[in-house]
Amino acid sequence: MPDERASPPPVAPGRSDPPVATGLKRFLYVCAGLVCVGLAYLGAILPGLPTTPWVLLASYCFSRSSPRLNRWLKRSPIFGKLLRDWEEHRGIRRPVKIVAVCLVVTVVSLSITYGPLPIKAKWVIGVLALIGIGTIVFVVPTIKSDPRA
Repeated sequence: MPDERASPPPVAPGRSDPPVATGLKRFLYVCAGLVCVGLAYLGAILPGLPTTPWVLLASYCFSRSSPRLNRWLKRSPIFGKLLRDWEEHRGIRRPVKIVAVCLVVTVVSLSITYGPLPIKAKWVIGVLALIGIGTIVFVVPTIKSDPRA
């Protein structure tokens, strides 16, 4: 009878930890992850710069280069819940979506109204904002609220 304590923990079907890179590739992944974390922190305080894509990209880079940095990011009080929601549910909670859409509308409206930009640039900014809002609202799945969460 085999010893059950020696078996690895179960892995969700279709998911496994990616192999950790070594050498130069590992160094580049770590550097890219750190840059992405920096951009995510900037996005958390600067309107107009997204946070979520940078956090997800940082987690991707760290998962391939440094399990320790990946654990650190997932335990982050600012980004941890966002990453857990994405990994467990592949979506974003409704309040996060509402804040994101409100920030995009506010920043883009102010830029278009008060920015000394050519009219064509204002149109481009407006169209890109609508694409971004459409993506947030209609493409990215919304996680149902759970009072136990």
